[in-house]
Amino acid sequence: MDLRKIKKLIEMLEESGLSEIEIKEGEESVRLARVLTASGYPQGQVFVAAPPVSAPAAVAVPGSAAASKPAEPNTRELQEGHVIRAPMVGSYYSSQAPGQPLLAKLGQQIKMGDTIGIIEAMKMFNPIESEVSGTVVKILVENGAPVEFDQALMVIA
Repeated sequence: MDLRKIKKLIEMLEESGLSEIEIKEGEESVRLARVLTASGYPQGQVFVAAPPVSAPAAVAVPGSAAASKPAEPNTRELQEGHVIRAPMVGSYYSSQAPGQPLLAKLGQQIKMGDTIGIIEAMKMFNPIESEVSGTVVKILVENGAPVEFDQALMVIA
């Protein structure tokens, strides 16, 4: 997809009230998403995610395995606290850099606004901040694991 088209799509997304848009042209696909604040309003930053050029874009057919979300723990397990979800697609990291201390570990007290992880998307490292104060009771993703938009990352009680 042409870079000028992507820039135009970013401008359109910023001017609209949308938080996310995905465009497919043949085998090419581009997904644009804004990071939402805890209140659900766009933060202003736009992230672009696209599949590698060598891989054809997958077409999800409703009801197919490709259309389903990644396996998540059952909702009963998650009702013991506030679920922090991924605001974008990317790779999840539990520390600032390899060998650095974990940003959040089981049993740790977290304050609202504390960085609890990082998602790398398109070579940009995006801090994930806690939306609530409390104690980390579950960590649902491993360091370096790919995450989907809205995937549960951890539970704070």
